[in-house]
This record gives sequence, C-alpha cells and structure tokens, in this order.
Amino acid sequence: MSDTTLPAATKVRRTVRVDLAERGYDIVIGDGLIGEAGERIAALFPGARVAIITDETVATLHLPAFTASLDAAGLGHETFLVKPGEPSKSFPVFEDLCDRVLGAHFERNDVIVALGGGVIGDLAGFVAGVVRRGMPFIQVPTTLLAQVDSSVGGKTGINTAQGKNLIGLFNQPALVLADTSALDTLAPRDFRAGYGEVAKYGLIDDPTFFAWLEQNWQGIFDGGPERIEAVAHSCQAKARVVAADEREGGMRALLNLGHTFGHALERAVGYDGALLVHGEGVSIGMVLAHDFSVELGICPKEVATRVREHLSTVGLPTHMSDIPGQLPGTAELMRYIAQDKKVSRGALTFILTRGLGCSFIEKGVNPAAVEDFLERQRLVP
Repeated sequence: MSDTTLPAATKVRRTVRVDLAERGYDIVIGDGLIGEAGERIAALFPGARVAIITDETVATLHLPAFTASLDAAGLGHETFLVKPGEPSKSFPVFEDLCDRVLGAHFERNDVIVALGGGVIGDLAGFVAGVVRRGMPFIQVPTTLLAQVDSSVGGKTGINTAQGKNLIGLFNQPALVLADTSALDTLAPRDFRAGYGEVAKYGLIDDPTFFAWLEQNWQGIFDGGPERIEAVAHSCQAKARVVAADEREGGMRALLNLGHTFGHALERAVGYDGALLVHGEGVSIGMVLAHDFSVELGICPKEVATRVREHLSTVGLPTHMSDIPGQLPGTAELMRYIAQDKKVSRGALTFILTRGLGCSFIEKGVNPAAVEDFLERQRLVP
C-alpha cells in the first residue's frame, strides 16, 4: 500500500480470485454491483431460480434493486425474510428457512443468494450447504464486515447457547459481489465495526497496510476511492490464506486474531448487538491480544499502544470497560474461552504477536495466565 492519491472510483471493478481449483470463485468489488447481479448470476447459472435470503432491514434498502436486476436477466426468484440481528443465527430460524426453501420447490441446481451482512451470509450458506444435500449459493454482502471477512472463505453456521458459530460447515460460494455503494446505508456504528476486520489484516502480517490505514482511514469512512482499495486489499489477504488453508488446519487460524477474546465478550453480553457487536468485540480482542503479548514479553509495548490508539481514533472500543453494563465474572469468561473452536484437547490456543504485523499461533497457553490477565484488564478504565 502507498499513501498516493488513488484514481477516481467511478465504475471501478476489482476482481479477486479465491483459488480453490474447481471450487474457486471470484470476488467482484465496486459501486453499483447490486444492479448488475442478475446479469452476473445468469451467466453462471442460466435459467436457475433464485432463493433470496435476506433480513427485513436489508430488504427495505436493497431488495428492489436486486430483484429488478434478476427480472431484467429473466431469472425467477422468491424472497425469504428473517429478522435482522445475531439472534437469527439459531436452530429455529435455520430449520424454518430449510422448510420454506423446500416448500417453494427449489431444486438442487437452483441458487441461494445471501443478500445482507454476516448473519445472513452465515445462515444462508449453511442452508445452501444442507438443503437437497447442497445447492450453489452466492454472497451479496451489504456490510463492511461481510465484504472483507465473513462472505469470503466458506465458513457458514449458527450460534448455540454454548457459543458463537459452533454449528455449521465449510461451504464455498460460487461468487461474491461486494457492492461498496451499499455501505453508504450503514449506521456509523456498523461501519466502524466492520473496519475492525479491515485493520485485522494489517495486524496479522501486513504492517505496511496498517500504516496505510492510519493515513487513509478517513477516506474509507467517507466513501472515497480508498474504500474500494481497502476492501480489495482485505479480500486479497483473506483469499491468500483461504487458498493455502481452506479448513483452518493451520495458518487460517491467524484470521482469528482478537476473536478468542472477542467471542467470549460477545457471549458474555448476549448476541443481540445492544451492548456489543461482533466487530467491536474483535477490536477489544485485538487490543487484548497485543496487551497479553506484551505481558508475555514477546511484543514491544509501543506496538500495543499504537494499535489501541488507531482503533480508538476511528471510534472503536478498545477496553473491556468500554462495554456498557456489567460483565460476568472472569471465571465465566474463561468458560466461554474454553469453548473456542481453536481449543485442542482442552488446551487453549491464542493468536498472539511479536510486533506490528507479526502475529502467530500459540498453542497450549496457560489458562491461569489468561485468567489473571483478564481479571486485571477488567479494572482498566
């Protein structure tokens, strides 16, 4: 990344390839792609019917333009609405969607489209993976978080009382259409939350990108050409990791930087988003991961300070005390951490760091050290 002035973004189209041999697919990024969706879907699946899974909020904002593009391409379609928010990633909603898609007589070679944010993408991808033993599906992410993270890589699933994303499967989409103009409809809080995942790619292994973000974040928020650049760069970073480790057997776990702490905090306050949304939890979690690395003597303190200052500058929470209300006790937080998907034979695994953009996977982390660290972090104002 450089700090040079970027070209005008009018009708710019950036394509990132996720290279998974016969299951590979394109991520197309640019303004106005929802209006082109029908033509692009028809080119991949001529004559298919389209089952659109979306939520009530997204339907109001984007469904008319999306269905108009399907009509123009001659594609039949039916829409299946769910309520917005994390509670829709549940067994009852998942079961209901499966029944409704089957009841509408969609066939194995028809297409399921996830039109919405990360919740819709995870839910629709899970439905597509199991209905008729698998139907093709397409991601049309409408939030920043979904465009740079959850729509790419094939992770799908739902939450349970035991934790976040613990029931699901890997199911790669056939296409991702990231319409960056859709981000103009996001509430500021939701856009900031998505930015947490953008910053993550710099903190994993790309300090040059993180430095670019420090200089250019305002253009990303304002909708300038920097926005398309940031989304494309983030997708390229994730595509490389997914191509190398599709099922998280090794290096893909690096994408969970901040998520072990963050998921535990989300679980602690509930998944309704009132007190904490996913990207906010990741922001706090990334700061905690850097601070914990400092305590272990493997990361310079000034790096953790720099990370906290940037995330705070863009308006993201960076301390546990930034979460409204009362968190449960540290022992309860540790119980949630023990349900993390990276736990192996009962041993805790964390993504830690040796410096800016120097993250690594650390297995067998001492639970007592984590518990003591969290207990003290709760007191930091």
